[in-house]
Amino acid sequence: MPTRWPEPDMSQIAYPFDAYPFDIGACPSPAYVVDDALLRRNLELLRRVQERSGARILLALKGFAMWDTFPLISQYLVGTTASGQDEARLGAETFGGEVHCYSPAFSEAEMAVVLQYADHLSFNSPAQWQRLREQVAQAPRRVSCGLRVNPEYSEGKVALYDPCAPGSRLGTRAVDLEGVDLAGLEGLHFHTLCEQNSDALAHTLAAFEERFGRHLAGRRWVNFGGGHHITREDYDVERLVRVIRDFKARHPHLEVYLEPGEAIALNTGYLVCTVLDIVDNDGTIAILDTSATAHMPDVLEMPYRPDIIGAGEPSEKAHTYRLGGLTCLAGDVVGEYSFDAPLAIGDRLVFTDMAHYTMVKTTTFNGMRLPAICRVDEASREVHTVKRFGYEDYKQRLS
Repeated sequence: MPTRWPEPDMSQIAYPFDAYPFDIGACPSPAYVVDDALLRRNLELLRRVQERSGARILLALKGFAMWDTFPLISQYLVGTTASGQDEARLGAETFGGEVHCYSPAFSEAEMAVVLQYADHLSFNSPAQWQRLREQVAQAPRRVSCGLRVNPEYSEGKVALYDPCAPGSRLGTRAVDLEGVDLAGLEGLHFHTLCEQNSDALAHTLAAFEERFGRHLAGRRWVNFGGGHHITREDYDVERLVRVIRDFKARHPHLEVYLEPGEAIALNTGYLVCTVLDIVDNDGTIAILDTSATAHMPDVLEMPYRPDIIGAGEPSEKAHTYRLGGLTCLAGDVVGEYSFDAPLAIGDRLVFTDMAHYTMVKTTTFNGMRLPAICRVDEASREVHTVKRFGYEDYKQRLS
């Protein structure tokens, strides 16, 4: 079994709200709710990884960008990593620390904005670097530039999330670096993982060093990308630390970065929603005031079936329902769940692990309002509403 370090004692947190870890009646519906105590638990583990491995960990804003929590997260992580100009600006203005940025391609106009905020830039191809290097050189602040490479090795099981699949546009292959002048580039960046353990990183790193090891001399840093499921219960943290330490021993001149998005907010959040109607068509269907496609899109994209507090698998408990969303999309269905008691209109349901890749991917399809955003205070366990969305948020997106 993987070795885990002791985690903070969560038994001291009082949960006086029956089966729920906070007062669900204090939330708007629908609402994302992030529990600060659970978030800090993840951050404590990530800090220990940094201390023991010597790596520097960044928050990937593409996975979690609830900037109201950044004063807490910035106590533990060294900065943020962005996918473009607006994420870079958000990281600089609300998080601080280092700002890293990568995009499959930058326009000159976007680069002008990115250069105001980024400390590290990873280009997707040598051609992008060559075309924009003068613009970088003329920037009013120093920016360390690198190249994203494709190790052509992946253990991902979902093709949609495999950046090393044949024909991928993401990163430069080793064969495409033959005869290319990398002068001026200070780092290499690879990203191949998706919700994976440290064994996948070890295998990927071997492929990376085999294909790109000769380019490491003279570089200053290597970014191991994201997808490291560090805060998952069965993640082998000791192996991660060992892999990073061994790499740094082989290349002592290199700084190592990790940029997880999911691991920061994994299992820290919820989506509270309400049953609006119950209908029957080859089974009982509960229609919720939320939506899989608009509010939890990874349910359909990955796909996966999120857990609900107090619910079981179909037919495991006495009453089974298919849970559907409010949009006109016929496939806007979360899945089938069973409950001890029949559901009634007005009942609230609580989906778990709804912090990462939810708020950042929501849409207002069908004019649906976005879920409110809430936090649970560590000490008092009170729910505070950070943000509500209304008509103007929908309207201003469109004209």
